[in-house]
Amino acid sequence: MQKIILFYLFTPILDPEVTKMWQKTSADKNHLTGRIIISKHGINGTLGGRIKDIKQYIKENKIYTPFKKIVYKWSDGSVDDFPRLSVKVRPEIVSFGIADELKVDENGVVDGGEHISPKKLHKLIKEKKEEIVFFDGRNSYEALTGHFKNAVIPDVNYTREFVDEIASNKYDYLKDKSIVTYCTGGIRCEVLSMIMKKNGFSKVYQIEGGIDNYGKNFGDDGLWEGSLYTFDKRMGMKFSDRAVDIARCVKCKVKTSNYENCSNKACNKLIIMCLDCANSSLFCSEECRSSVMAN
Repeated sequence: MQKIILFYLFTPILDPEVTKMWQKTSADKNHLTGRIIISKHGINGTLGGRIKDIKQYIKENKIYTPFKKIVYKWSDGSVDDFPRLSVKVRPEIVSFGIADELKVDENGVVDGGEHISPKKLHKLIKEKKEEIVFFDGRNSYEALTGHFKNAVIPDVNYTREFVDEIASNKYDYLKDKSIVTYCTGGIRCEVLSMIMKKNGFSKVYQIEGGIDNYGKNFGDDGLWEGSLYTFDKRMGMKFSDRAVDIARCVKCKVKTSNYENCSNKACNKLIIMCLDCANSSLFCSEECRSSVMAN
C-alpha cells in the first residue's frame, strides 16, 4: 500500500548542502519520489511511496534532533503521483523573496502569527469575542475551486507578490480585526503571518496544519466550501462526498472543480474547465489563442 506525506519545518540549518545530500540518499534508498526543498531556514517536502518505506525515511529523519519536531501529514496517493525525486537547496523553502529578512530559531519563524487549531478556531468564532476575517494565503487561482466562506482572497498569481500586496493600503481596513490566515498545509502562512504583523496587522492567527488539517477535522461540515487545490497530478481533492463545486467552467458555465492547462503549451496557465469540455481547445487569453493560430 502506498501513501503521500507532506511536511515542513522552520529551523536553522547550518549546512543546507550537506542536508541535501543526506536527504537525497535517504529518499533514494527508500524508493521515494517527490520533492524536497532545503534552505538555511528549514525543510519542505512532499514524497510518495510505500508505507513501510516512508516510515523508514521518517525514522532516519528523527536521527537529526531538530527534525524530531517535524509533523508528517499523510494523504492518499502514491509514488506514481511524482515523476521523479528532486532535492534542491534554495534561498527559501517557500518563495516570498525575503530570504534575508526572514528569521527563524528553534521555535520556528520569529514574530509569526499565533497557531490556532481547527477546533479552537470554531470555538473562537462561536464565542464571538473577536471579529474574525479569513485571509487566503494562496495564489488566487487556487482559491477558485475552494476557500473559507466570506474569505478575503488577494489578487496574487505568485507567492512573492504577497509582500507588495500586504504593504499596499488595500487591506488597511482589516488591521484592527482578528485575521486568520490559511493555506494548503500551513507553510505559506508561517511567513505570510509574519509579513502581516510587520505591516501593522494587530492580531494574526494561522490555522495549524492548514486547510488539509482543517478538512481532516471538519470535512465539509464546517466553514470550508469547495475542493482543495493540490500541487500534484491529482490537481485537487475533496474532503467528503458532500463537497460542492463552486467554480464554473469557463466554456459552458457548469459548476466544476476541474483544472486544465491553456492550450498554448508555451503558457500552460490553469483554466477551470469541466470534464465534458476538456477535450476541446481553450485558451486563457486572446493573446494565447492568436499565438497558437499564427503557428
